[in-house]
Amino acid sequence: MCINRLILGDNLEVLKAMEGETVDLIYLDPPFFSNRDYEVIWGDEGEVRSFQDRWAGGIEHYIAWLKERVGEMHRVLKPAGSIFLHCDWHANAYIRVEILDRIFGKNNFRNEIVWCYRGGGAPKRDFGRRHDTIFRYGKSQQYTFNTDSIRIPYQAEGIGRKDDAMWGKHRGSDKVYKPNPLGKIPEDWWFINTLNANDPERIGYPTQKPRELLERIIKCASNEGDLVLDPFMGGGTTIAVADKLGRKWIGIDHSVQAVKVTELRLHQQTDLFTDIYANSYTLQLHKYDYDMLRSKDAFEFESWIIGQLGGTSNAKQRSDFGIDGAMCDGTPVQVKRSESVGRNVVDSFLSAAQRYDKKAFEKNVAEQKPTGYIVAFSFSKGAVEEVARLKLKEGIIINLVSVDTIIPVSKKPCIKIEVNELSRDASGVREVEFTAAAKSDAGIEFYSWDFEYSESKGFKPLVIRDITGRQQHGFKAGVHHIAVKAVDNDGLENIETIKLKVNGTVERQ
Repeated sequence: MCINRLILGDNLEVLKAMEGETVDLIYLDPPFFSNRDYEVIWGDEGEVRSFQDRWAGGIEHYIAWLKERVGEMHRVLKPAGSIFLHCDWHANAYIRVEILDRIFGKNNFRNEIVWCYRGGGAPKRDFGRRHDTIFRYGKSQQYTFNTDSIRIPYQAEGIGRKDDAMWGKHRGSDKVYKPNPLGKIPEDWWFINTLNANDPERIGYPTQKPRELLERIIKCASNEGDLVLDPFMGGGTTIAVADKLGRKWIGIDHSVQAVKVTELRLHQQTDLFTDIYANSYTLQLHKYDYDMLRSKDAFEFESWIIGQLGGTSNAKQRSDFGIDGAMCDGTPVQVKRSESVGRNVVDSFLSAAQRYDKKAFEKNVAEQKPTGYIVAFSFSKGAVEEVARLKLKEGIIINLVSVDTIIPVSKKPCIKIEVNELSRDASGVREVEFTAAAKSDAGIEFYSWDFEYSESKGFKPLVIRDITGRQQHGFKAGVHHIAVKAVDNDGLENIETIKLKVNGTVERQ
């Protein structure tokens, strides 16, 4: 079973449903207590709701909101696990005293890491604030700390003493100390600069953390194959780095855009042929893609939907009289992965249910209980009328259950692309403008673009998040495949591809 998961939802509810002592490392970068509207970054419904909940009161309310979640994180963390909580001056003192010391214990405090960075502008009557705080706690006195994996060159951060790299004797000792050839273990202040506006790592997420910061944390406090959890996923840096370093991971966020942008970052950095972690994750949204469910492997869909209904599917495909599983009381269930299931299916199922367990069937009829369940995407008028007739005339109850009454189902967006040639430079590169227009009942959140799309390599976006649906790109002579994804407010997506032939002109094929 794949443990890598991207989950759209309230992290408190997700954490409560997780098994205890299963996570090796937790990094969280919760919204800071700055009481500013700029904390609403993505702007989608889930994020706005969470923002309003957080600011229903003052600092006491904020600490209570965060403390409940950190309590669940302590429960799911393994005894030898570690937590790194990222915060700033607005609430760091409250967080340490009221949350971390109380939940993890003062004895399990390991470090107060000061993350230093540069920035523009300076106050006239104060020192410039140019650092965040990262509290590191263990769950016990036994914890992972991989010293050699995080060593840095002496004076690597530009502020080291001259004698950091010198061999020699320590004052008052005859023992000769030599520097480790791999470098030194970093101090508890880290100078790792923030991402500038033009940094290639940038994905359009204002509070995005640099990969280098997460690499140091994940390398020091976990090993390959360990499980890393980020319950405030945001722009997805923790997940992208954990995946690249061979860790298992779980990412949670209440924002559709956060979840989908993280998924696109995973696509961007993986090779479908060589990366063993590519596609090895599950995506948990509020709604399920109708087309994906319809095209799912039949036996896999049967097993899954019966479980969602509350029953148990047959252990394997076999001659089962047309019965695919049963409810906890033994009542048979049949699944049809199709629309407009007709009366013939009801007739066949009635016969199968009688053969499946004749005594149980007769008992259910006598007690006016359901004799069976048929699950499908929809039912024809004939099927509905026959079920009504059986109940009225023969006292036989068969429940017709549509898939969308078991799970929320929605259809993915539809997309159209317009192409407009703009110009050609001296080298023959032609600048082309693309305009994507997508429609969805849920509303469109953003677009993502791959200008050299290959079906074999998968969708690897050059532009991860585009809220306008309009892009310009230059193409040399040749044939180019362009793909655009549209993501709606339910997290469902669709992809549209076009082929351009660039020669003397730009021709859409």
